[in-house]
Amino acid sequence: MRIARGLVLASGVAALAACAGPAELGGNPKLEVLAGNQLPMPGRTDVQSSTTPYYVGPFDRLVIDVFGIEELSAREVQVDASGRISFPLAGTVNVSGMTPVEIEGELSRLLAAQYIRNPQVTVNLKETLSRVVTVEGQVKKPGLYPVVGRMTLMRAIATAEGTSEYSQLDDIVVFRTVDGQDYAALYNLDAIRHGAYPDPDIFAGDVVMVGESRGRLLFKDVLATAPALLTPLVIAIDRFTR
Repeated sequence: MRIARGLVLASGVAALAACAGPAELGGNPKLEVLAGNQLPMPGRTDVQSSTTPYYVGPFDRLVIDVFGIEELSAREVQVDASGRISFPLAGTVNVSGMTPVEIEGELSRLLAAQYIRNPQVTVNLKETLSRVVTVEGQVKKPGLYPVVGRMTLMRAIATAEGTSEYSQLDDIVVFRTVDGQDYAALYNLDAIRHGAYPDPDIFAGDVVMVGESRGRLLFKDVLATAPALLTPLVIAIDRFTR
């Protein structure tokens, strides 16, 4: 009886897996599908266009250097809750919403006002705590991840070390708040991976929720309860469903 029940469950899972054929590549009108050996190399402008400006926010950590002045070099500062930093001779500076380049210009202006001749200031981002995306659900490492440069849905999930074996790839929800209004959008990660439509941009403050596959959880139960006699069959079906 146990063997018969296990065979029924295993055959049911196999039938469901058989219905899911391989996804086709393409569908996005902006995507040109080429053979693997025909992909062109990206140019300098392509690399530059894939980045977006970073705007400093509360609790970010910056490293500031003033060339030629040892006392003002390699200084690590943290932006406070109100978006301000303190720097010698420049005083308190509101940097929230500014890019590192803009902060360089503002500090140069303030230091020049203190009789420092032609100050050359460099500002680098060491750690970001204000611009993060939350990746939750069926990923290998859920958590909060910094958004530096351009972030997309596939990149966000890859940052969380990818989907888990129980993830539902056509049930990816992105939550976003714009002007006080909460929004949610549903995405099919498998379709994006096969170029059916563009990989959407993800922004700081977004929450990415990867859904759970009930079918694969059911298969886990089959695998746990199957008798030893059925184990090779169950393992074979599991490999087929991946």
